Amino acid sequence: MLESVTFVVLLVFIALLFDFLNGFHDAANSISTVVSTRVLSPKIAVIWAAFFNFSAVFFVGTAVAHTVGKGIIQIDIADNLVIFSALGGAIIWNIITWYYGLPSSSSHALIGGLIGAAISKAGIGTLVWSGITKTTLFIVVSPAVGMILGFIFMVISMNLCRNSNIAKTDKLFRKLQLCSAAVYSLGHGMNDAQKTMGIIAMALFSKGFLGDTFYIPLWVIIASYSVISLGTMFGGWRIVKTMGTKITKLQPIGGFSAETAAACSIIGATFGGIPVSTTHTIAGAIVGVGASKRLSAVRWGVAGNIVWAWILTIPISAIISSAIYFFIKFIIL
Repeated sequence: MLESVTFVVLLVFIALLFDFLNGFHDAANSISTVVSTRVLSPKIAVIWAAFFNFSAVFFVGTAVAHTVGKGIIQIDIADNLVIFSALGGAIIWNIITWYYGLPSSSSHALIGGLIGAAISKAGIGTLVWSGITKTTLFIVVSPAVGMILGFIFMVISMNLCRNSNIAKTDKLFRKLQLCSAAVYSLGHGMNDAQKTMGIIAMALFSKGFLGDTFYIPLWVIIASYSVISLGTMFGGWRIVKTMGTKITKLQPIGGFSAETAAACSIIGATFGGIPVSTTHTIAGAIVGVGASKRLSAVRWGVAGNIVWAWILTIPISAIISSAIYFFIKFIIL
């Protein structure tokens, strides 16, 4: 049954379910700042974010999808059971972190799932260390870059407005935040939708549906961008509260600075083919914005809990996917 065409179709469906949950889970990243500053209402904000999530299809290629599809594990061992287990591990961890309102990385959950399933099938030698190293390095780099850029953009913005009154500054940055939220959502779509593309293409290639050359079919690209946008429209409201209000208090000038900083980091990584965590990046940017005022403006206890979720994401999702693999292999089959 696991080798049938029907099961490949099921895998595509499950991958798109992950894509939906990715958008649902990461909606907080796209809208938390613009909602917490009350520039947009939650309903309008998710529509705004979803529109630009999908619009990313017109601005970027598939470099990240190729990294996920053949740069984490050796593609020749990626059978249906490995892919199914990887997706299962990522989906379960996403649901757990959503329930507890923790802004973890859907991207790293998927990568952890792939690692756990691949090791379960054929050992540690099946891992592609160059891709894993590049990806795990950015667990540290992406929030650090987001934090530094958030700090810099906030300082520059405050200095440019130092001779203006609060009312005028607030009015200006409410308008600018619409643009920064749009660009951030564009970057989120560019990077995160491609992870699902890579998984679907992996499933298709492993069964010979793509021929001898690994590539991303157009229908996979359109489907992935459409479904992640749909997920964003439903929004992960539990995480919106954590991202938008619990790390630090944001005003429109801070929301603009955080979104712009995160967008620059994510879009840069996307063109480099690096599957970064949009969650890590925007959280780092928000911390940078808060720290630009004073260090006590950041709720470091909340930030610490978020960091623990980041650290645990890959190993726990790997353990879950491994458990799924062995359960199906030895109990069901």
